[in-house]
Amino acid sequence: MTSRATFTLEKDAYDFLRKAGGTNKSAYINHLLKEEKRRTLKQAILKANQEEAEESYQEELADWDTTVSDGLDP
Repeated sequence: MTSRATFTLEKDAYDFLRKAGGTNKSAYINHLLKEEKRRTLKQAILKANQEEAEESYQEELADWDTTVSDGLDP
């Protein structure tokens, strides 16, 4: 399914689109948007993984704190 959109570009952006997009500017814009969507999703996944790793790390540190405080000398 396709949808139509109308938007305004600055002259230099439009000139670039004409050169880079060639005869199928829509395909070029679609490609750029899909790449940006993929990049955004990748960043969101990376951030979620980092947050999860941080939580796991903090839990592991708490376990070590308990172990360290067991009263045994090294």
